[in-house]
Amino acid sequence: MSRKLLVTGGAGFIGCNFVHYWLKSHPRDEVVVLDALTYAGNRASLAAAEDNPSFTFVHGDINDTALVEKLLRERLLDTIVHFAAESHVDRSITGPDAFIETNVLGTHSLLKAARTVWLAGDGVPHRFHHVSTDEVYGSLEPDAPAFTEQHQYQPNSPYSASKAASDHLVRAYHHTYGLEVTTSNCSNNYGPFHFPEKLIPLAITNLLLGKEVPIYGDGKNIRDWLYVEDHARGIEAVLENGVSGEVYNIGGHNELDNLTLLEVLCKSLDRKFADDPDLAGRYPLAPPAKGLPCSSKLVFVKDRAGHDRRYSINAEKLRRELGFEIAVYFEEGVSRTTDWFLANPQWWRQQL
Repeated sequence: MSRKLLVTGGAGFIGCNFVHYWLKSHPRDEVVVLDALTYAGNRASLAAAEDNPSFTFVHGDINDTALVEKLLRERLLDTIVHFAAESHVDRSITGPDAFIETNVLGTHSLLKAARTVWLAGDGVPHRFHHVSTDEVYGSLEPDAPAFTEQHQYQPNSPYSASKAASDHLVRAYHHTYGLEVTTSNCSNNYGPFHFPEKLIPLAITNLLLGKEVPIYGDGKNIRDWLYVEDHARGIEAVLENGVSGEVYNIGGHNELDNLTLLEVLCKSLDRKFADDPDLAGRYPLAPPAKGLPCSSKLVFVKDRAGHDRRYSINAEKLRRELGFEIAVYFEEGVSRTTDWFLANPQWWRQQL
């Protein structure tokens, strides 16, 4: 079955990776990206898709309900994959208003447009897929079982609270109006095109520029890490075989504390400089170019407010019901990610 997708936030990190994966894996489908191109949205991240006749980019805001309705109607779009969101916890602490505007009101705008167009008259076959986060579940103790889809919502930051609110709106539109929806709650993503404010791309770019890499608190905060293409594959499984109204966790089975993660990343980058002497000439400020290990640039800083101690995703439902298995574990994924940043300085230097 071919689809006509509206991908919101498709110029952002996870969105653009999903677009590239989908166009490659589903060449008969049409993909329309709607993105406001705020600080974390980058049109250059979609450059490889621009010449594809199945791809269209629209510069616009998800809060423009009339625009969304027009796109759904005129292009006969039957699927929304909703990535558009403010997502950086630190920014939500200093400026929560933007998170309410985009994550709550923006999601409601999309739901209103979908209801108006897709449920009018006898209705049309459709799917609204909402991309959420494991952060809505709150924080786990070290020995507590991983989050399942039945875990109580306990958001602890303005970011996670705004995502929790949007999850509830999606659920309500299904149960109240009959909109065909699915939701996925993912763990921390990493991979190509990752905006360098998040931990892994920040560490890579800082190291290549010879800067220190900050570690909050004692470095023992734990996250589950999901390679971004595996996330795209997980959403694909939900779109193709997921049950309307259901929620699916997508996890990476890569649970690491921040200090261990950075040590793995540092060793990976050290090896790449050792294996390729040309890298020292391209990145002369990097520690390996000066005969130092990357770990020499790790520094501990004051912990951030409301820093959740541990997230852990139980993705057994996705495996059991939809047959999904991740393909990329952390050491391979971080090597691929580092390779991408080494090869694309023109992209990430523009983001700094």
